[in-house]
Amino acid sequence: MTPILPGQTIGMVGGGQLGRMSTFKAKQMGYTVVTLDPAPHSPCGQVADAQLIAGYTDHLSLIELSQRCDVVTYEFENVPSESVELIVSHGKPVFPAASVLNVTQNRVREKTFVRQLGLNVADFLGVQDRDDLEQAIDQIGFPAILKTAGGGYDGKGQFVIGSADEAVRAFEASGGVELIWERQVPFDLELSVICARNQQDEVVAYPPTENIHVNNILDISIAPARVSPEVQAEAQHIACEVAAGLGLVGVCGIEMFLLPDETLLINEIAPRPHNSGHHTIESCICSQFEQHIRAVCGLPLGSTELISPAVMVNILGSGTGSRLAGVPELLRTPNVHFHLYGKREAKADRKMGHITALSVDVETALEVALAARQQLRWE
Repeated sequence: MTPILPGQTIGMVGGGQLGRMSTFKAKQMGYTVVTLDPAPHSPCGQVADAQLIAGYTDHLSLIELSQRCDVVTYEFENVPSESVELIVSHGKPVFPAASVLNVTQNRVREKTFVRQLGLNVADFLGVQDRDDLEQAIDQIGFPAILKTAGGGYDGKGQFVIGSADEAVRAFEASGGVELIWERQVPFDLELSVICARNQQDEVVAYPPTENIHVNNILDISIAPARVSPEVQAEAQHIACEVAAGLGLVGVCGIEMFLLPDETLLINEIAPRPHNSGHHTIESCICSQFEQHIRAVCGLPLGSTELISPAVMVNILGSGTGSRLAGVPELLRTPNVHFHLYGKREAKADRKMGHITALSVDVETALEVALAARQQLRWE
């Protein structure tokens, strides 16, 4: 494929904050951006050159997007693969490809793919009926996590299972959708690696990030992760194996568990920029968002060098109001970078923005980031 060069147009399916931050970088590099999202004045639509206000299965709007753009990407992995295939059928490339979505949109297919690569995942079985449920109980046992095989994020569609009775109740509450039964593993840390691959089979990985979740929502990301150099190198190697195995073009986030014996298990693959990589905007030579634009446009990949230890903390809505107070106080803090995503309503636990703190070490950056966030409140 001939590279897509500045002055040409990138299509972005999805109007959320990942599309917004990718669009900032695309515009900085000289591209025009058209986004498609059903919500008017979406976070990405606010900064793109144009927004098509339409659903992700709206054929006429998808065709219009293909006609207006030279290459198309997406900012979340629940875009229907049929929509991607429709754009491709009208002569425009979409990256990552529909084949990548086909793997990563279904947890059973995703974990099967990882096993076929020879990489580690927690024991699992697909569950479609009561017989499958009984087999999972017998073969894998408790404690376990029962998840929907498709959809779901930030812990949605997940049940922690400790007994057969809990398993039956969770199965019945799922409403008959396909599920996956996973062994609940005792881990020391949750890690993620942002990885990128371009059409020339160039693959790069950022240093691993240590992630702390609260109520199944990412709260804090620490870069670099506080692990041994050997674990860092292995995590990056695993991420590159996944990207190459998928035939990925673009950026992906690979979430992993670090076990007490320093074994790494892959938990999930997200074929787009990842929340745990937001710190790269300030902490790395080439951010994950610029890297994604480079990859999908067929350009050389940038450096993943970490130029400063960093900590990112999410800013979540509280449900108590949508005006954020305390910003002037926060901005008095040196080496703190403040991002809001342009969402109008600060619903409880909704990701509204983030703060990144840079410092000489991650412990200091963590202290600064948490203190800065304490300055904020929703009114």
